[in-house]
Amino acid sequence: MNLSSLRPAKGSVKNKKRIGRGQGSGRGGTSTRGHKGAGSRSGHSTKIGFEGGQMPLQRRVPKFGFKNINRVEYVGVNLDVLSGLIEKNNLTAVDFDTLKTHGLVSKNDVVKILGRGEFSAKVEVKAHAFSASAQKAIEAAGGSIVKL
Repeated sequence: MNLSSLRPAKGSVKNKKRIGRGQGSGRGGTSTRGHKGAGSRSGHSTKIGFEGGQMPLQRRVPKFGFKNINRVEYVGVNLDVLSGLIEKNNLTAVDFDTLKTHGLVSKNDVVKILGRGEFSAKVEVKAHAFSASAQKAIEAAGGSIVKL
């Protein structure tokens, strides 16, 4: 067996429609393009969303609200998750790389530590942002925070 002898499975490949090969083929004449109009001409292509002159759906649907292009989307990590991670792995410091290696965040995420749950570990926590309750809980436990 070699590459030149490879063939697709029997019946898995159909012959393509050969259009524009005479009237006897059943696909001659207008070559499945219909009569006149832009779609029958060569080089024709429609814009994305074009609906034949009808008002496109994207323009018919009402718009409302506001999208702030400068919004920063934080990925929240709660204190109970953080304390579980610290106990499980005996950590003395928690930073972005630690969270990434344990699958809590992805490489382009911006991390915010949130205050849900109990926290008793005396560790240094490095993150992009902290909620007020999380900051208070970490410092009450004897730990410190560092904003990245």
